[in-house]
Amino acid sequence: MANIKQQQKRVKQDKKRRQANSSFKSSVKSALKSVNAAALEKNHDLALIKLSYAFKKLDKAAAKGVYHKNFVARHKSQLQLKVNALQ
Repeated sequence: MANIKQQQKRVKQDKKRRQANSSFKSSVKSALKSVNAAALEKNHDLALIKLSYAFKKLDKAAAKGVYHKNFVARHKSQLQLKVNALQ
C-alpha cells in the first residue's frame, strides 16, 4: 500500500471500479453467449429477443467506457449477421 494519502484513495477507487467493470463485462459476455446459443438452436424468435438485450448491454458498456465503441460495433454487427442468417 502506498504511503501517500491521495495514492491510497486512488488504489481503493481503482479496486472498486475494477470489480464493477469485471461484473459488467461478465453480464455482457453472458448476453452474447445467449444470443449465440439461440442462433445455434436455429430459434429465430428467441434469438431476436436475446439480441435486443445484448445490444442494450453492449451500448451501456460503451457509454460507461467499459468497452471501446469499435469493440461494441463489431460485436453488434457479428450478432446481427448471425440472427439474420436464421431467416
